[in-house]
Amino acid sequence: MKQRTETALVTSKRLIAVATFSKATVLGLSLLVTLGACSNAGGLTEAAEPRPSAPEPTSAPAAAEPEAELATVELSPPGHPLVRVTVELARTVQERQQGLMYRKQLAPDAGMLFLFEEEKPLSFWMRNTYVPLDMIFIGSDLRIVGIVENAEPLTDDSRSVDGHSQYVLEVNAGFSREHGLATGTAVAFVGVEGFVPPDGAP
Repeated sequence: MKQRTETALVTSKRLIAVATFSKATVLGLSLLVTLGACSNAGGLTEAAEPRPSAPEPTSAPAAAEPEAELATVELSPPGHPLVRVTVELARTVQERQQGLMYRKQLAPDAGMLFLFEEEKPLSFWMRNTYVPLDMIFIGSDLRIVGIVENAEPLTDDSRSVDGHSQYVLEVNAGFSREHGLATGTAVAFVGVEGFVPPDGAP
């Protein structure tokens, strides 16, 4: 009888413990649900997993610079052979401002021809220009107005000639003297798109 009574007491205690545990579990679950509901109501969300940062966008490839427009300048010094110079054309303000700056060399028979809209006093400098140059100033009548010989590189001195010019041909220093170029030498432009020689041009 005593054994049965003890067994019954043990069984009752176990039932009470199980009931207590179940109640605690239910309360815990209810609390979690309540907290979850409150969190969502407050606008909070779970922290997202960190993601690797996206690579920085690369800049679009630079557009290739347009090829320089080329033409030929023919000079006819008296008593000397005809001289031809292959030239790049500088028509726009930007092209004229750039000129031959930053060039480290210039082929013996190459140069740059600056074209202006009208005849006027013109002056040039050698800022950021590494190659010594002859500057040949040409009038609207296509004759040489004057020459600045052997312009010193990397200088800001203003260089000009007496009289008005509409075109300037830059070539390597010494070119003018080597080929006998002088004031009054006749000049012709070949392959300069849109250029119309003036009446009476040589």
